Amino acid sequence: MLLNDTLLRALIAAGIVLSGFGLYLAYNWTLKNRASNLLANLGPIRPGAFLLVYFTTPTCVPCKTIQRPAIQRLSEMLGNTLQVLEIDATQQPDLANRWGVLSVPTTFLIDPHGRLRHVNHGVTRAEQLLLQIHKG
Repeated sequence: MLLNDTLLRALIAAGIVLSGFGLYLAYNWTLKNRASNLLANLGPIRPGAFLLVYFTTPTCVPCKTIQRPAIQRLSEMLGNTLQVLEIDATQQPDLANRWGVLSVPTTFLIDPHGRLRHVNHGVTRAEQLLLQIHKG
């Protein structure tokens, strides 16, 4: 029995979505397993603090108007329990590439044990970042 055109298109679309989701999971799994190697390239990391690695560019308007103020609010709330490293992806393209940055803003939340907790592609509000820290 032949599949009708609508069903065939739906199956193809579902396959594309599932393969994209699989690639996303594989990317995050690989990145989580490489986090310790990536941290070595960042310089001094404050022990016992959460680390927020924030990739931006000088021309990124959402970075300046939304993401940076959200990170500043989060820093004010958490004080010394949060270290923020802001990285200009245009100045350090090799580093951005090693971290798998595809767009800006991108933030990586790393726990005090050096484990990658969350990757946020796009703007992430202070409240969401705070939830990510507290939920684990």
